Amino acid sequence: MNATQICLAIGLALGFAAAFGGFGAFTIVLVFAALGLLIGRWLDGEIDPAELVRSAQQRGKR
Repeated sequence: MNATQICLAIGLALGFAAAFGGFGAFTIVLVFAALGLLIGRWLDGEIDPAELVRSAQQRGKR
């Protein structure tokens, strides 16, 4: 699956949640989709949690 197909599937899931479950369901699906994306990128080695923490700490010092 490429990024276009994955984004289409996420968009369809969010659309169904909004249409049939209202704003609360839409928000819950959106949060879980974002968490799934972050976990998937971490497992693929595209995100380094330690680097994210260092970057956030450096921004806080400015």
